[in-house]
Amino acid sequence: MATPHAATGATGAATSPTAPAAPAAVKILIAGGFGVGKTTLVGSVSEVTPLRTEEYLTRASVGVDDLSGVDQKDTTTVALDFGRITVSPELVVYLFGTPGQERFWFMWNDLVNGALGGIVIADTRRLESSFASIDFFESRGIPFVVAINCFHNTNTRTPDEIRAALDLDPQVPMLLGDVRERAFGRDLLLALVDHLMELASVAPVG
Repeated sequence: MATPHAATGATGAATSPTAPAAPAAVKILIAGGFGVGKTTLVGSVSEVTPLRTEEYLTRASVGVDDLSGVDQKDTTTVALDFGRITVSPELVVYLFGTPGQERFWFMWNDLVNGALGGIVIADTRRLESSFASIDFFESRGIPFVVAINCFHNTNTRTPDEIRAALDLDPQVPMLLGDVRERAFGRDLLLALVDHLMELASVAPVG
């Protein structure tokens, strides 16, 4: 009975099947103010149970964390949210949700490393809470889209009014929707991809 052996090439050297190539990884940041829906968005689109680093708010946060407009919120992200979307065997998207409170902003500089683009979530009840995220991406030249979270159906502003209040560049895409809905999360990611492709097509060569 013949003994199993490795296949040999023309030179007689043993060969082995080619290992499948690792998928390309794309990193996207989800940013915005405290309580605007970053954790919710990551959870709505991730194909796996998201990694969350939420902790309960305690008395120590009184006078430190601004709960205006989110009085019922009792937890907060203290490090990051992490989710994953497999687009194809060749491409995997990793989502990183940033912490919203100012005392954790120092982590943004680490999380942004290697990011292809970002999504800034804003709440029309307190648009000012997302100014820092927009400034952060603009100052680093990282493309982003803006998601206006209509979670509470309290939006009374027109898209033009919101864009003016946020002082957005005309080329920055802005979408209105409910971050709890997977379809809206998908639309945001597609809008970001389209935006990245558009910027790449007009980028100077050389």
